[in-house]
Amino acid sequence: LLAGALAAWGAALAAWEMPARAGDDWTVLPETIDGVAPKDMMRAELMRRIVAALDRREAEYETLKTPEQLADYQQRLRRFFVETLGGFPERTPLRPRVVAAREFDDYRMENVIYESRPGHYVTAVVYLPKTPPPYPGVLVPCGHSANGKASEAYQRVSILLARNGLAALCYDPIDQGERFQLLAPDGKPIVGGTTGHTLLNVGSILLGRNTATFRIWDGMRSLDYLAQREDIDPKRLGCTGNSGGGTLTSYLMALDDRIEAAAPSCYLTTFRRLLETIGPQDGEQNLFAQLGHGMDHADYVLMRAPKPTLLCAATRDYFDIGGTWQTFRQAKRFYGRLGFPERVELVETDEPHGFSPLLRVGAVRWMRRWLLGIDDAVTEPETPILKDEELQCTPEGQVMRLSGARSVYDINAEEEDQWARRRAERWRAENRAAAMAEVRRVTGIRPLAELPEPRATPRGSLARDGYRIDKLVLDVEPGIHLPALLFVPEKPSGEATLYLHADGKHADAAPDGPIVRRARDGMTVMAVDLRGLGETLGAGRDYGVKKHLGPDWEPMTYAYLLGTSYLAMRSEDVLVCARFLGRSSGDDSPRAVHLVAVGAVVPPALHAAALEPALFATITLRGGLASWRDVVRTPLAIHQYANVVHGALRVYDLPDLLAALPAEKVTVLEPVDALGRPLAQPEATAPAAQSAGP
Repeated sequence: LLAGALAAWGAALAAWEMPARAGDDWTVLPETIDGVAPKDMMRAELMRRIVAALDRREAEYETLKTPEQLADYQQRLRRFFVETLGGFPERTPLRPRVVAAREFDDYRMENVIYESRPGHYVTAVVYLPKTPPPYPGVLVPCGHSANGKASEAYQRVSILLARNGLAALCYDPIDQGERFQLLAPDGKPIVGGTTGHTLLNVGSILLGRNTATFRIWDGMRSLDYLAQREDIDPKRLGCTGNSGGGTLTSYLMALDDRIEAAAPSCYLTTFRRLLETIGPQDGEQNLFAQLGHGMDHADYVLMRAPKPTLLCAATRDYFDIGGTWQTFRQAKRFYGRLGFPERVELVETDEPHGFSPLLRVGAVRWMRRWLLGIDDAVTEPETPILKDEELQCTPEGQVMRLSGARSVYDINAEEEDQWARRRAERWRAENRAAAMAEVRRVTGIRPLAELPEPRATPRGSLARDGYRIDKLVLDVEPGIHLPALLFVPEKPSGEATLYLHADGKHADAAPDGPIVRRARDGMTVMAVDLRGLGETLGAGRDYGVKKHLGPDWEPMTYAYLLGTSYLAMRSEDVLVCARFLGRSSGDDSPRAVHLVAVGAVVPPALHAAALEPALFATITLRGGLASWRDVVRTPLAIHQYANVVHGALRVYDLPDLLAALPAEKVTVLEPVDALGRPLAQPEATAPAAQSAGP
């Protein structure tokens, strides 16, 4: 069968041969394939998988009828939620301090600072009624305002709560307000907000956690602070926040049973509508495998049922209002099955995105109903708003200027140190087979025997002096089409090279380049664009993160939401292509393939070689990342998002894979750090015999 397919392929190429000409076009894929432009291939295919996953989730939702089924569903989702966040640390002393206080006619306020982890400071303002305590306490997580708790909308909702008998605690998220994590020497923030949250996620993913892990823990410890105050009733706690604060409200209300009443604002829709409209948002709003596992926005409400929950929504929000109503309908039916349909409601205002007056009033009325037992129609009078510096809790306006302050990056680095010690034990020689099995488990890279055979479609041929270049499309799995250039020498030596370059299959194909040198030496060379590279490299929306994460960061996030990674998928591409090339000679016995990888494709190529070493005669890795450990320690890492694997550093680092390969087969050239800067040659490499240079 294989010989017949190869003969038919050769005949088709011969009939379609094109002469060489100046300025050859290296394009292989047609303008559209499966009705999709090549640059949109990854987004379309991953979105198809997401829709299928969400369809399965909705089908399961429809089977939930009995109280026992509903309770089991809630417990399973909560377990998964905590697991995908990487768990939480132990509770340590908060060491709270009130640093300022003010009195107003009908409320008072305190500026406070406490530690959610040792040396990790949280800055907050507590708004208190003038009536006798104890009061219900309402946590107010901020949205993505640069000035955090000092933003006008968050001041107004907090004041309105205090004027109406409820204490409010509004705190700065990391990378906002007084909690920017990366400061220049002059104390000014280097990066923050949504960009800061997303950059933190790159290193966090490697440790099996998420930016959301830090954000949620800050919220839980803030609830701890509220609950331990003598003027707060710990049995009457609520939570409301807008936008990014709506995200945190949704997470906290699902995970923390102390939240009796919740009112997330301008966030909840459905993942289907979110990804069909504005796409994935910042780091903490995308959790590993949540869509693959079947956890949609509605589930944040369902997990807490039947506790009172108000969905606050804006008609003209960029978070799709149709999705919000679909989530509300699922929640209403779920609460109804539990016998409490009145405990979930929705308020909608004909406004754009924001914690606008009607939503603030709706949230306060909801809190009064369920935490004070008063169901009335409070309104919001005009009130003076304080200046940012009046809400300041630190002497210099930033927690990282405090002595002994630890950033989230410091915490990740310390955590990685602990895992590094465990990795050293795991990768002792006697444990190596078990360690490699863990690599396969963590990455999800399938064994070669389980990977499908690709279908090769010829797309023309270019004649050259001493060799020819065949254009091929390799269909490695449904929806995934890899363009390839096969350099076929006139006098083949019987050896073959799979050549992978992050800048595209043609990057080293100049007349005097390394690919052509190999072909002229008689070696068959196949240069391939792995998925999401070269012709299938997309150009998604920016949101300020593209220069750090790479142009194709959106579909990379889709893969993360499904529970896989670009590294795993590209590693499987490497294996499929190498096997195909090894069999393309038509001989009964497949030939071993030399592997060359350059740039950002080095990590997936290394994984493929380490997991299936018998497939490769030699491995040459040039200009690749030296270690993930460096990524964790480089807050502004450049274009590392494509090559991170969730939880990998709990099991292995890239040098572990390198050391597992036979030293005589591997050559490592010009390794780089997380910023792409050259490093000294690592000790784990050795020169290998090559037919030609890389």
